[in-house]
Amino acid sequence: MLMLFSRYPVIAPVSLSIALLITSCSETKTSQCQRLVTVVNQGTSLIDIKKGQQASTSLQLSKDLKNVTKSIQELNLKHPKLQEFETSFIKIFDHLSEAIAKASQALADTKKAEASSDGRVKVEKARREIDSALTTAAKTAGKESDALGVQLNKYCSQAEAAKN
Repeated sequence: MLMLFSRYPVIAPVSLSIALLITSCSETKTSQCQRLVTVVNQGTSLIDIKKGQQASTSLQLSKDLKNVTKSIQELNLKHPKLQEFETSFIKIFDHLSEAIAKASQALADTKKAEASSDGRVKVEKARREIDSALTTAAKTAGKESDALGVQLNKYCSQAEAAKN
């Protein structure tokens, strides 16, 4: 009889632990929102911090943005609408990374150009590539990122409001 009573106090905590483990493993929409927003904000702050810096820094920014893209991919969000946001941000940061890498390479090429007519032609070509790459990135990916960020914040705040 004493054995029977000692078994029940063990079963209840084990059952409670299993229930807590199961519920903690299934992420809420709000927690998935927070994870996505955190990574997107990291990428956006990288761009803000390194705006207008030298080619070597720009190349590093391109690599850093590739890492942000990878971090977004690794979020493995389960909520369907958040997966759409995830996919869109992956495309945006990937596009920005490529554009910045292209501009960085063109800027590096201008530094290698000789002081000759051929060198001036190379510099002019590189400047056009820099302008084109960065202008396109700013117009398309930058605006898309801003608009998508507003949509994500609105969507995630709705999730938070519904929870309260």
